[in-house]
Amino acid sequence: MTDAECFDRPVAGASAFPDPAAGPRKGPLAQGGAIVPALLLDAYAHGIFPWFGSDRGAVLWWSPDPRAVLRPAALRISRSLAKRLRAGRCRVTADHAFAEVVAGCAAPRRDRTGTWITPRMMDGYIALHRLGYAHSVEVWQGEALAGGLYGVSLGRMFFGESMFSAVADASKVALAHLSRQLAAWRFTLIDCQIMNDHLASLGARPMPRRRFLELVAANGECRTRRGRWRLDAISPAAWRRS
Repeated sequence: MTDAECFDRPVAGASAFPDPAAGPRKGPLAQGGAIVPALLLDAYAHGIFPWFGSDRGAVLWWSPDPRAVLRPAALRISRSLAKRLRAGRCRVTADHAFAEVVAGCAAPRRDRTGTWITPRMMDGYIALHRLGYAHSVEVWQGEALAGGLYGVSLGRMFFGESMFSAVADASKVALAHLSRQLAAWRFTLIDCQIMNDHLASLGARPMPRRRFLELVAANGECRTRRGRWRLDAISPAAWRRS
């Protein structure tokens, strides 16, 4: 059995968190706790994620209403992105450089000050990756990491955390390959957390929290694809604008 064929049941049952269905629509649901695999798995299995913590302060846990979601087959590929994908100048891998991708997502950017991906956050997700639940997609130009994304997989849902580009559109290339692979594996949903114009341009849509939590609960009956992921080969010519 290969790593990509190792399946496991996602975490389900009683949670350490308050009921997210009764939580605030825009504020944090809870605060405190450690960024460790057990608590992270508990959170994602109940539609909750950590965000905007600090190394010194308590981590904050969120379950916003509405929730930004993307169906894997509904990713919108623009003309320029399709052209870049068909050019085939980048090499795309999965789970080859997880820590480096997280570090790239945590690095300073022009459009923001500071980062919510603190060293504590990084350590927690790296530990989750070692257990086979957190995954990265990397885009390479030669031997240099040009961009990528990472998130958590439970059942047939992928909970996206962050992405970055050191080269134009590299994160979109990573998302395109991830979406194609998740569709092939019959994943139902990519959680994008909070809606914004950039996500909308990629095909994400807002979903009422109650409906999202219903899907998360049903997802608890699906087996999780654990271990190191491998992407199927895709011919550059297969990419078309959507």
